[in-house]
Amino acid sequence: MEPVFHSDSYGYRPKRSAHDALRTCRQRCWRYDWALDLDLKSFFDSLDHSLVLKAVAHHTNVRWVLLYVERWLKAPLQLEDGTLKPRDRGSPQGSAISPVLANLFLHYALDMWLVREFSAVPFERYADDVILHCNSKAQAQLVLDAIIARLAAVGLELNLDKTRIVYCKDANRTGSDEHEQFTFVGYTFRPRSAMNRRGETFVSFSPAVSDDNAKRIGREIKRWRLHLWSGLTLADLAQAINPIVRGWINFYGRFYRSELTSLLRRIDEYLARWAMRKYKRLRRRPTRAFRFLAAIAAREPRLFAHWTLTRPTAG
Repeated sequence: MEPVFHSDSYGYRPKRSAHDALRTCRQRCWRYDWALDLDLKSFFDSLDHSLVLKAVAHHTNVRWVLLYVERWLKAPLQLEDGTLKPRDRGSPQGSAISPVLANLFLHYALDMWLVREFSAVPFERYADDVILHCNSKAQAQLVLDAIIARLAAVGLELNLDKTRIVYCKDANRTGSDEHEQFTFVGYTFRPRSAMNRRGETFVSFSPAVSDDNAKRIGREIKRWRLHLWSGLTLADLAQAINPIVRGWINFYGRFYRSELTSLLRRIDEYLARWAMRKYKRLRRRPTRAFRFLAAIAAREPRLFAHWTLTRPTAG
C-alpha cells in the first residue's frame, strides 16, 4: 500500500514522521491565513467494515488476505468479565494491521476526495489528525461544510465542538478572530514571539509543545518527587529519569524549544531540594544548592539529559 498513499499522509509510514508533518504544517501556516482543524469523532471505533474490505479488495484479490482482514476487523471484544462483545464497526486499536487499514480508509474517504474536490487546499494528515489550509475564512467554511457531508456518506462524523476554523495570526496579519490556535500531533500552533537573523523580535505563528502535553510533563516531574530520593546519588537519579526526559526532548524539543526548556527547569528545582535534604551544609540554603548543581553541570554537562537545554555549558 505504501506507494498508493498521498504524499501528505504522514502517520504510520516509513521515512515519514510527526516532525515532517509539523514542519510542512508550519510552512503552510506562514503561507495561508486560515487553517481548518478537523477532529474526527471516535474514528477507530466507527470504521465501516464493508467499506474497509472494499478498499482492501481494490488492491488485492488474494483470498487469504481478504479473509484474515475480515476476521481481524470482526473479532469480538473481550470485556473484563470475560464475556465477548460482537463488533460490527471499527478497527481494533493496538492490532498490527489497524494503522494501515486506517490509512487506507482515509486515503479514499478523505485524501483523494480532497484532491478531486478541493485541489487548491493543501492538507497534512497524521492518522486521524488533520489540518487543512485556506486563503479565507469563507473558503474554510465551504470546505468544512463539504467535509461534514462527505464523512457522513462514509459513516464518519466530526466532533464539531473541537473542530474549528483558525486564523493564523502573525506580525503580517492584522485583525483577530475567535480561534487563533490549534493543536496538531502534540504541538500547539499559535502566535509566538520570535527573533530574526538581525536580532529583531516579531510575532510568528509557530508550534511548541502543546498545552495539554506541557501539563502532563509537569505532573510527571512532580510525581517523581525527586527531592525525597536522598538515599540515592545524582548518578542514580539521572539513570532513572534520563530515558524519559530524552524522549520528551526528542519529540517536543524540535520546534520552539524554549517552551520545553522552561518546563524542564523544574527538574533542577527538585534536584536543589534533593541536595538540601542530602547535605547538611546546604540545608535551607537554596542559593548554595543551585550553585552546587551548577558546579556539577560544569564538570559533567551530560549527566542529566535536560541540562543540554537548560544549561549553556552542557553540550
